Amino acid sequence: MTKGCRGLVIAGVHSGVGKTTVALGLLAAFQRRGLVVQPFKVGPDFIDPGHHSQAAGRPAVNLDGWMLDRETNLAMFQRHCREADLALVEGVMGLFDGYDGASEAGSTAQMAKWLGLPVVLVVAGRSLARSVAALVHGFATFDPDLPLAGVILNRVSSPRHLEYLQQALAQLPGMRCFGGLPRQEALAIPERHLGLVTAQEHPLTGAYLNELADFVERHLDLDALWQALPILPRTFGQDLEPEPVPPRVRLGVAQDEAFCFYYPENFRLLRQAGAALVPFSPLRESTLPADLDGLYIGGGYPEVFARELADNTSLLRAIRERAAAGLPIYAECGGLMYLSQGLTTLSGEHLTLAGVLPFEVRMLARLKSLGYREITMTTAGLLGPAGTRARGHEFHYSEIVGGTEAVATTYHLAGRAGAAAGREGYCRYRTLASYVHLHFGSNPLLARHFVDYCRREKENS
Repeated sequence: MTKGCRGLVIAGVHSGVGKTTVALGLLAAFQRRGLVVQPFKVGPDFIDPGHHSQAAGRPAVNLDGWMLDRETNLAMFQRHCREADLALVEGVMGLFDGYDGASEAGSTAQMAKWLGLPVVLVVAGRSLARSVAALVHGFATFDPDLPLAGVILNRVSSPRHLEYLQQALAQLPGMRCFGGLPRQEALAIPERHLGLVTAQEHPLTGAYLNELADFVERHLDLDALWQALPILPRTFGQDLEPEPVPPRVRLGVAQDEAFCFYYPENFRLLRQAGAALVPFSPLRESTLPADLDGLYIGGGYPEVFARELADNTSLLRAIRERAAAGLPIYAECGGLMYLSQGLTTLSGEHLTLAGVLPFEVRMLARLKSLGYREITMTTAGLLGPAGTRARGHEFHYSEIVGGTEAVATTYHLAGRAGAAAGREGYCRYRTLASYVHLHFGSNPLLARHFVDYCRREKENS
């Protein structure tokens, strides 16, 4: 294989065609060949990137056409590709699906064009025969500015079925089919209400990744796929990193099976601003790490581990006492739930939690909220002065119960289209908690403000 970083986008004709399985298989197979593979995911998803990271041995990075502008997406892509041999971007939904039916905004196609990468289209072959050619022809010609490198067929019923599909695709001039993957339920990753089970709970073992790589090697022509990919410039991104700042504060970060929803870019920007990140597990550790100047408690599945979290009373007490004493704490979604008075499960069980915030939360059988959010800070606080804006995403099956009248709100929320979406950003002591997962790349000053806030409180204590 030749030197230089090559790149592609794995896209689907619609959601549910198996993009993630194909992406993981390619990452595992090319990584096993000795290549440095860098995974990316289009959209705000946390779960798929966790699995990508395990398959590639490198942190996966989220790219997003709404939370981040074109230049920020390009800079992130280039930065993480500098030492890679292969950049693999998994798309979101169907190739052309975005915010509406009239434009490419927010779609995988838009991101592929921004990055200058060809698309490999994943088509679920089940219930298709010659019609696959009409389907692929439509995708290949819909946008003349979008290069289609070829097709990977998934969930093929039999060798004869694959032969029919390949015969049909052979009628499209220049259309390459890199092979077809048979149905293989044994390789499926379990799912739950927010998507796949996380990589922290269902780690992709070496044996599983080898089996997945074998599966892809047997059924796809990886050499042909590799040769079809463009070589990206090796010189890009060399001047993107500013000089590192020496650590000025110690920031504890909750990281385990219950709290694993973080954008890697948030961590990078915090380190760049002068934070030494200190991971700890609310599930397993009875005390906070020593000498912390702040806490960052992200999202995840605290509801799945609510009993274990509630039973760890010594850590809950430590967090409650440090919060009341003025330790700066930033919490998102699952972190907000953890800092509440308590959680009521779907079965009706009530579990006492940290008690930093004056309200409780309860789980719902239905989705409570989903969508992009832009926040505008109405008062100065942990993440910046009044007027500070940032973008993020909200996705949860829980809701707040009572107590909000006893806590200040510091966010004005707007949806993707700009419509007002209420007040949020609950502030008590020096704790800021919200259901919104903010992407610090949408406003890099957030990380600097957070670190500076922790430093000032440290110096004034």
